[in-house]
Amino acid sequence: MLSPQVRLRLHAVLRRIAAGEPVSLQERIELQKHADRHPTVAGWLRRARREQQGAPLDGLDRLLRDLDLGSADPEPGPRRDPDDLGDWFSGAPGWLRRS
Repeated sequence: MLSPQVRLRLHAVLRRIAAGEPVSLQERIELQKHADRHPTVAGWLRRARREQQGAPLDGLDRLLRDLDLGSADPEPGPRRDPDDLGDWFSGAPGWLRRS
């Protein structure tokens, strides 16, 4: 559980990230530590990164943002063959990948 002071400090950093303003390395490290421990903070961080990109959100994009689904990064990694199921499931949890 986050204390009110920590939550307010994280929200201030997240607002600056969303606005594209400078954020110190120390603030980013603290934010990432909390995001690694708390799924709620991780969601806040993804939302701030999406807002930072500033792309207009219509229809499906807005739904994905509101449901906190999808990647916050525009290009999450190397492009893969969409027909390769092995690549598609490579990021799946272990219980789903069991052979």
